[in-house]
Amino acid sequence: MEQTDRRERMLMGLYLFIFLIVASSIALMQPLYDTPPVYANAPDEHARYLIPQYICEHGKLPTAYDEEVRIPGYGSSYALYNVLPYIFMGWVMRFVNLFTDREAYLLYSARFVNVLFGVAMAFTVRKLAVRIFDEEAKKICLDWLFCFLVTFMPQSLFLHTYVNTDSMAMLSTALILYALVSIYQDGFCVSNSGILCAGVIFCTLSYYNAYSYIVSAVLLCLAYFAGPAAGRPDGAVQEKRRIAYDWKNMVRHALPITAVILLGTAWWFVRSYILYDGDILGFRTADKMMEAYAVDKVNPLTSQTYRQMGYTLRQMIRETDYLTIAYASFVGAYGSLSIFADIWIYRFYKLFFYGGLMGYIITIPVYRKHHGWKRMLFHANLIFCIIMPVFLAVYYAYTSDFQAQGRYMMPILLPLMIYVVKGLERLAALVRKAALGKAGNPDGENRSVILGNVIRIAVILAMAGTILMLLWMVYGTAMPIYCQFLTVN
Repeated sequence: MEQTDRRERMLMGLYLFIFLIVASSIALMQPLYDTPPVYANAPDEHARYLIPQYICEHGKLPTAYDEEVRIPGYGSSYALYNVLPYIFMGWVMRFVNLFTDREAYLLYSARFVNVLFGVAMAFTVRKLAVRIFDEEAKKICLDWLFCFLVTFMPQSLFLHTYVNTDSMAMLSTALILYALVSIYQDGFCVSNSGILCAGVIFCTLSYYNAYSYIVSAVLLCLAYFAGPAAGRPDGAVQEKRRIAYDWKNMVRHALPITAVILLGTAWWFVRSYILYDGDILGFRTADKMMEAYAVDKVNPLTSQTYRQMGYTLRQMIRETDYLTIAYASFVGAYGSLSIFADIWIYRFYKLFFYGGLMGYIITIPVYRKHHGWKRMLFHANLIFCIIMPVFLAVYYAYTSDFQAQGRYMMPILLPLMIYVVKGLERLAALVRKAALGKAGNPDGENRSVILGNVIRIAVILAMAGTILMLLWMVYGTAMPIYCQFLTVN
């Protein structure tokens, strides 16, 4: 046991160290402002960075009407939308500003807030993997493969290297899923409830595209207290099974969780309601500001969209390069959707997506009998957390702009990878079972052991592959381009 714990600590340390080194490299090297014609700068970072800059200088939150945070040309401001990550960045910048006023150091301090969010997410993903994979899967390192696929996918790591709200949103998805799995395995307790509160607060105040996780958290927490009805007092056997609901414990646990979440989030929406004439999400105010201040050349309200050009949604998907670019930028596209990976990196991940998902789907009949209704509800919510971000990203591209931004879909990453790796786990189990043959067959047992070792080696090689793909994307593709613009920061 001690040896196993030591190995776990060493692997965890290496896993977090690789993430920290690679993410720090990107955070330090990528430019802030537009760098035509390559545009190696991170997407919209210069516009988002205005918010923590304002907080750093003034020590308070800006309103969208403050000219200092208005996006030049576009007329609107990111101050309209959830700003909790920017608050962290702004106050870290104020601390750094006590020692230096160099702009580069202030920018790095803001970026490194997201790097730390990424480290926290990587740690949480590992804890989640320990919860969702059984001992047989751990023997062939599938739990670690899940961690590597999530954490070291180029786009996943990239989100934690520049000023944005996506990084906190991704951390929030990991916290919420970990809390829900822990609650269903161990029940409600202070630690599980606290992690859930932190996840929901971070999600609420970071990124609208991840709000499906909040809905799922509510539904699954409410469903937790439903169960088979207790036996009748007289001991008679019930003729029909019925579901009872534990209202007492639901209220006992739900009230403090709800109170903490409201304390952590309600202030922002009350503030927006007061400042923006009831527009708590900021969309209506953004349109008004663009009408008043945007330059026609870049005004999103007057630009042509697929819908305005007469395309149907189906035509946009089938007759344009939307799907190709969306997939590529989901796996990895750095800069302002301008630095793409080599084709074999996209094929590497496509192999996992297709193989794992098909493995999961074709084995559903084998495993379906093991699923109770709560487990099925859990899966339904995971699927909902995949469908909604994809729907929102496609709808936004169709109605508002041409951007096939895979990063808009990044909240799907965790549930998607759960199904991918679970599919591989099921295929490996079926293959080993087939090799084992009839019980008590020594040849079958030997074949099963050998096959298990072969699968384990293949999984370890796949993990090494994820690291190599990431290192090539960062140091072989992006970094040479970044080096051309070192003076931009």
